[in-house]
Amino acid sequence: MALSELNRQRLAEVNISTLSTCLFRLGVRSTVPSGIVALTRQQPRMVGPAFTLRFVPMRDDRGGQASYGTDSNVHQQAFEQCPPGSVLVLDTRGETRGCSCGDLLIGRLKVRGCAGIVTDGGFRDTAQIEMLGFPAYQRCAVPAPSFGFLQAVEMNTPVGCSDVAVYPGDIIVGDAEGVVVIPLAIADQVAEQGYEQTQYEKYAASEVASGRSIIGLYPSTPTSREQYRLWLGDRVDG
Repeated sequence: MALSELNRQRLAEVNISTLSTCLFRLGVRSTVPSGIVALTRQQPRMVGPAFTLRFVPMRDDRGGQASYGTDSNVHQQAFEQCPPGSVLVLDTRGETRGCSCGDLLIGRLKVRGCAGIVTDGGFRDTAQIEMLGFPAYQRCAVPAPSFGFLQAVEMNTPVGCSDVAVYPGDIIVGDAEGVVVIPLAIADQVAEQGYEQTQYEKYAASEVASGRSIIGLYPSTPTSREQYRLWLGDRVDG
């Protein structure tokens, strides 16, 4: 199962607030990781399937700084194995005493054609990451190194990102407000509903701007939906 290209493009145009509403209507309520924000509001939108990396607390007899640069280092390997077009999602259990990664590892994701990165912890070198123009989402900036706090142990298994479950292949969408997690099985449905709702909201915004009351307009009613269809027809004919 894969998200269609048309619906991937739709997801890139729909606000995550709208997508979260569509998911709520479909019975999936825990989809927006709390406290996760865009590194910069100017960064590109993000859409892609999740590739996950899970951390545990560092223990002195395992890993540590000496393990970096070796083939067995799971942390670095995740940045080499995350497929092009995918979003690397990091489960740090909300750890912000040590960073999740810095600009060099995120630069590697960009060069490899990945779609973005999300952590429920934080990045170091944030000024340099901003210059990459790459979609990056975090809880807060964390200048301190990960050593002593975080040990990467597992790739591409179900994880929790700020108390939201993320399964490999889930579609991750990010905009200036944050990120939303969409189960792959309903991603096309959510994209179609989100796109349609966005078009209706454009109509509703034009009506509000002209002085119309929100009552009977949003949420939509049978009457307002019929008026919306006429509005759409006028735009197409025009």
